[in-house]
Amino acid sequence: MTDVLAPDTPRSRGPLRSRNFRLLVTGTTTSSLGNAITPVALAFAVLDLGGSAGQLGLVVAAFALAEVVTVLFGGVLGDRLPRQLMMEGSAAASAVTQALMATLLVGGWATIPLLGVIGAVNGCLSALSGPSSQAMTRLTVPPADLGTAVALRRLMQTSASVVGFSAGGFLVAAVGPGWAIAVDATTYSLAALCYALLRVPHTRPETQGASLLADLGDGLREVLRHAWLWILIGQALLYHLFYGGVQGVLGPIVVGDGIGRSAWGLALGMLMAGFVVGGLVCLRWRPTHGLFVGTALLSLTAAFPLAMALSDQLWPVLLGAFLHGFGLEVFSVNWDLSIQQNVPEDRLARVYSFDIVGSFVARPLGLALTAPVAEAVGFQRWLVVVGVIMGGSALLALLVPDVRRLRRTG
Repeated sequence: MTDVLAPDTPRSRGPLRSRNFRLLVTGTTTSSLGNAITPVALAFAVLDLGGSAGQLGLVVAAFALAEVVTVLFGGVLGDRLPRQLMMEGSAAASAVTQALMATLLVGGWATIPLLGVIGAVNGCLSALSGPSSQAMTRLTVPPADLGTAVALRRLMQTSASVVGFSAGGFLVAAVGPGWAIAVDATTYSLAALCYALLRVPHTRPETQGASLLADLGDGLREVLRHAWLWILIGQALLYHLFYGGVQGVLGPIVVGDGIGRSAWGLALGMLMAGFVVGGLVCLRWRPTHGLFVGTALLSLTAAFPLAMALSDQLWPVLLGAFLHGFGLEVFSVNWDLSIQQNVPEDRLARVYSFDIVGSFVARPLGLALTAPVAEAVGFQRWLVVVGVIMGGSALLALLVPDVRRLRRTG
């Protein structure tokens, strides 16, 4: 890995001493700020246009479905082409699409189907760069700093999301959804500039002559080689199948209508605050069996839907959101580090693409079905079901020996 380090990167002084790592986290943190504002703004934009819970679910599902369909292609390209190029191009194009959405909303020309189409385009752009972005961290720091770099990058992104989610509700109330989404367009432009300044060599082996399907097959075999990897991808599938509709559809309705629109923004901000605290803990706490510890704490994600189901006051919802974020962040740091430390460099983007598609493949279905199922059984009752499934599936994963035994190497 010494050949991919910037000349100004001392091995012993932490990841932020690397120019490339600073540019990477500046770009990802900036775009995270805008991306946290957009879900809040988009939800209320659809509702303000007269959309129902089902229509909101379909708009959000359009993004998720496009992302799932495209992400495997993004993983192959991330192992074939310079990852910097994939990230830069996606961010620049996303700036254009978000600016278009903001213009349509501010000008009063937006329709719900049009928002769905733009959302689908954004989903494709996100999928093309996602695997490259996740695999980029290892190219910007020496191996000794990788654990700290993974935790620090996530911490900075989620810190920005705390601000974005909390500001989202207030921006919508003050200036409207269109102007709030315009902020996201600006942050994508700044991120594209940061990625353009990255200087990391393209070190992946030549793949000329290999088909896309052959490359995907190699990536799939790498996933199946690690039992902990494919089992926890399956657990993530259940999580997103059930929880996606809670955050994307039920939350804005249950909390927004029952407590207030700004309360939903605060709840999402508290969710991100849990991520921040979890990230701070991971900077100092390095358990030998990090994947086991993270999976155990992943069961705390059940607290958020259960709080929404069982209380009509703000503080239990905020507490549930915090516990959800804390548990998920501790898991995510150890999950990301486990992949970085146990997957070969030339297959890393493809493994991340299978992680993304396996995790999110059922999310569009969940988003589309959440409203009719919840309306049939009752919103509160369905939230309880979701909480039980989320917490129970995480605890069941602890029964797998490879999840319990995988050791952290740094």
